[in-house]
Amino acid sequence: MADRQEATVTLPSVPASVSTARRHVLDILAQWGLPRRTEDAETVRLIVSELATNTVQHTRGQSSTFTVDVRLDRDEELRIGVTDSHPRHPRLPAAVQQDHGRGMVIVRCLAAERGGRVTVVPTAEGGKTVWIRLPWIAPAH
Repeated sequence: MADRQEATVTLPSVPASVSTARRHVLDILAQWGLPRRTEDAETVRLIVSELATNTVQHTRGQSSTFTVDVRLDRDEELRIGVTDSHPRHPRLPAAVQQDHGRGMVIVRCLAAERGGRVTVVPTAEGGKTVWIRLPWIAPAH
């Protein structure tokens, strides 16, 4: 395996792009021989869905796009990043009982459950990338 495998897709910030982003990430991981367990695939599916949904909701009305990056490092770390042009960083809701806004709580819990972490990095263009980093065993080739 190369030191790093990478794939990127840029999508319009519209609701239909959420399922496209999810399929893209799962297809890429399948091409790389991952995930091997259904529960890992479900974790990735939910994380990508929540991040893409947040992006679409917060960039609604703007003629914009978002980018999904998937990286698998030889050091057995899977990184999934979603970049958009909205300057506001995701926030945890004040009350978990709210009807919306729980996406980042879910993402953080799923990442922590797998020994991973969530980071938010501002972009040079004024937006941000939300990175999920998960320990992952790379397939032997």
